[in-house]
Parts: sequence; C-alpha cells; structure tokens
Amino acid sequence: MLLDDPRLNALIARIPVLSKVSGISVLGGGLTNKNYRIDTSNGTFVMRVSDTAPGLLGINRINEKINTQLAHEAGVGPAVIDSLLQDGVLLIDWIDAKTLRPPDMHGNAGLLKRVAASLQMLHSARAFEGNFHFPTLRKKYLKTVLENNYFIPENYLETEPLVIELENAIAATPEQLISCNNDLLAENFMDDGNKIWIIDYEYSGMNEASFEIGNLASESGLSVEDITVLCEAYWKKNISVKVARALAWSMIARYGWMMWASIQSAVSTIDFDFKTWGLKKWNSVLPDLNSENYKSVLATLKQTY
Repeated sequence: MLLDDPRLNALIARIPVLSKVSGISVLGGGLTNKNYRIDTSNGTFVMRVSDTAPGLLGINRINEKINTQLAHEAGVGPAVIDSLLQDGVLLIDWIDAKTLRPPDMHGNAGLLKRVAASLQMLHSARAFEGNFHFPTLRKKYLKTVLENNYFIPENYLETEPLVIELENAIAATPEQLISCNNDLLAENFMDDGNKIWIIDYEYSGMNEASFEIGNLASESGLSVEDITVLCEAYWKKNISVKVARALAWSMIARYGWMMWASIQSAVSTIDFDFKTWGLKKWNSVLPDLNSENYKSVLATLKQTY
C-alpha cells in the first residue's frame, strides 16, 4: 500500500534505490523520527525520517549515519543504503527479525546472555564518531528546560546533588571509551533466532560500557538479578563493582531522560505522551535515590577509588 503523503513521496523520489516501490507501511516506535518499511523490486528497506530539530536533543545526523555503518561492519547493525542528511532521512537495510520488548528480558538469563554477546560485538566496532557523556548531556537538557520554562517535576532540582554524587564517583574511576549505542530500549534489539541485532544509532558515540548496560537496565526495568546476569556474561570478572556501576548509571539515566521527555513534550510533533513517559522514569528513580540501595551503590563505587 502506498501512502498519501506528498513529503514522504518527494523524499522517496530522490533516492535511486527506491525507484520501483511496491509498498509502504508505517512502522511503530520512533520517539524522534518516523519509520517506514518500503518494499521495492530492489529489496526491502527501512526509511527513517527525523521529526524534531536535533540540536535540542544532542543528535548529530552525520555521526548517526557513520556509526550505523560501523555497527554494520562489526556484524551487529543494519547496512546503510542511502541518506538525505539535510532532510533527516536515513535509509537502512531491512532486518527480518522479532523486535524485543522489556518483558522478554525479565528473568530470561538465556536472552540476556545473548544480548551481552551482541553488546560485545557492537563495542568491538571501529571507533564511533563523537563522544556521548551523559552527565554533560543531562545538564544541557536541564538548562534548556529551565530557560524555556518547560515542565519540571516537584523536587527535581533538590534531588540533583544525589545524582551528581553518583556521577562524581563514576568519574573517579573511568572505564575505557568504546563504541556505544547509548539508547538501548528493548525495542532497539531485534532477534532473528541466531543473532540479536542492535538498531537506532541516533545517540551513538564513544562512551563506557557500563553506561550502555545501566541505561539498558533503566529502559527495560531490569531487576538486580537480571543486571547481574548481564554483567557476568559481559564482564566475566569484578561483577559486584560492575553491577553497582550499572545501577548508578540506571539512576542517573532515569533522572536525566526526564528532562529529555520534558523537551520532547514541548516541541515534538509526534503523537506520543512524552510527559507521562518521563514521569514514569522520575517516579521510579526518586525512591531509588532516597533508598539504602543508593547508599550501598555509592559506597561500592567509592571503595574502588
């Protein structure tokens, strides 16, 4: 089925490999872009059309294209077919696989070990373009929210010192920077039965593996037991310290992405309840930041100084 969308059709007309389209369908997901499956006589592709101004969110579309291809060369991501970067368009190869959901990972040690193997493949990729330092980015998000009087939860600013203390403890013992996706929702993993692919490299850049694992845990609601399985499969040693580091990043991520959600709620044209999405993260991290678990994580991190 073709879509009655003049702008989309105009973009398609500018991409040679899409000269003979037999069908177009809208794909779900995508909180900063719209995704389409496009069937042609040349094969099937995914066309990603960005929706919002990337500057507010820290997205670099040139880096996204380069890093997507580097992930493909590492054997874990789809191939880049073409792009119209000034129009926010990236055309990638279609992957015939099941999109994962958070419940798929809960208590599923076998799947988590396969996820760890795919993370190792990704992190072995040639150095990605750009650096991704979440503490810097979350402060940029917060500044944007405050300057524009966007929504901010009650007690959000008063809680920031707890987050900064975690960030400082992490910074005291930095990990090696490697090629990371940095936005690992469960839906960015695709299982073809043999391998788990990783898609969506909007926020990709050089970062530490523990952020990748901690952010994954925060997005999919992984338990401490799940995080431990993931860390054991990925790291093989120093597990208690790595679990604590992942838990710290999970708290930092949930706190910081709340501001991302506030910005998106104000500027995005995508039909999605970003405010509720962000508040879910805020309401989950607030009790964590005021818990005995927080103190335990911080103490473990400080013991490694």
